[in-house]
Amino acid sequence: MYETLRYQIRRLICLLECSMPIADLLIRIWVANVFWKSGLTKMANWDTTLYLFEYEYQVPLLSPSFAASLGTAAEIVLPILLVFGLAGRTAAGALFVFNIVAVISYPGLSSAAVAQHQVWGLMLLVPLLRGPGKISIDHFIRQRYLN
Repeated sequence: MYETLRYQIRRLICLLECSMPIADLLIRIWVANVFWKSGLTKMANWDTTLYLFEYEYQVPLLSPSFAASLGTAAEIVLPILLVFGLAGRTAAGALFVFNIVAVISYPGLSSAAVAQHQVWGLMLLVPLLRGPGKISIDHFIRQRYLN
């Protein structure tokens, strides 16, 4: 009986470990989708985006038009890198910082919105700290050229 339980536990652990690459990919897709959609919204309503960056958001050290352009570019390019796992840690780290700046820059953010940003920040910590995982271009490059 003890051996059967031990075998079942080993199988469960193996199943969980084998599912990690898929979980890593799903986390990357989920959080990238949030930023991607935000970037598309900014591009579709550029006049509104400029207005918000000038009168609502308080991005430190940057002019409103430069902050709008930089923010929109970040929300379009970084999620693509994150999904494909190309420079995955860099993309996750940049989005993590971007997420913090977004919360700090908009004082009118509701507590529910702050909670969402916290969840996204925690999700971004996974590829930042662990790397993008086995289903990524980074992993392919590492396996192909660095081993």
